[in-house]
Amino acid sequence: MLAVASSAWAAPDPDFHVFLCFGQSNMEGGGRIEERDKTVDPRFQILADFDTPDRGRKMGQWYDAIPPLTRRTRGISMMDYFGRTMVANLPVKYRVGLVKLGVSGTRIELWDKDAFRAYLANLPPDGQWKIPLANQYDGNPYEYLVKLAKIAQQTGVIKGILIHQGESNFEDQDWPRKVRKIYDDLIKDLGLNPKDVVLLAGEVVNADQNGEKANANVIMKNLPGTLPNSHVISSAGVPANRDRLHFTADGQREMGRRYAEKLLGLMGYKATVPAEPYVKAEAVKP
Repeated sequence: MLAVASSAWAAPDPDFHVFLCFGQSNMEGGGRIEERDKTVDPRFQILADFDTPDRGRKMGQWYDAIPPLTRRTRGISMMDYFGRTMVANLPVKYRVGLVKLGVSGTRIELWDKDAFRAYLANLPPDGQWKIPLANQYDGNPYEYLVKLAKIAQQTGVIKGILIHQGESNFEDQDWPRKVRKIYDDLIKDLGLNPKDVVLLAGEVVNADQNGEKANANVIMKNLPGTLPNSHVISSAGVPANRDRLHFTADGQREMGRRYAEKLLGLMGYKATVPAEPYVKAEAVKP
């Protein structure tokens, strides 16, 4: 059942916690949707990124977070199980809402409002396919994210920024600084207090799973030193597909749980492990 929560004339609900989510293909998601995924606690909401008539969704309105969460997503993403784990462990007065965007195969520069034009203009011939993906967000994914975030602020309070990006910057030692700039721009453009807005960055497929771009995780460990209000979410032991780039459906579920577990801990709550963990504990390496 859809639950639209739109009341522009009312003050934002301080118990409606909104999270901005962006990145590349693992953020988009694509794991197979199972029967267990087709129902969701209505306290977990998604802001429609586009008009999607076949699903009865209108851009900028809130709906129950039934997957796929966004128009481009074709399956389960880690954000599905981030939100589900959050509402399962928070007091019932709280709701969780996501603003979620993803552009596969792209560098972090795509999300930099000052660098994205040069990035797109200088793509090599075999990278031109990324331009139509960016054009779906009016050619400016950062600005599209800000537009949706401002709509979300009418009803809720932005509490965090969740990113999953790094495969395309896996040799870029400057990645932490670039993420810090995007974070600072969002804080300024949305009128947020950085003390109240945490950033969580998830690792790419781990070296213990023979991750093709696992070097990104080495670079990512430097992020908290560049952006103090940030935390890195480990991907140790999280299963990947044969391409060694994308998490399996259960890997997506596990990464989402780990994002939530970190955030719940920062809020003073402890996440409960599912009755059937997505990743068996003995398979997770330290």
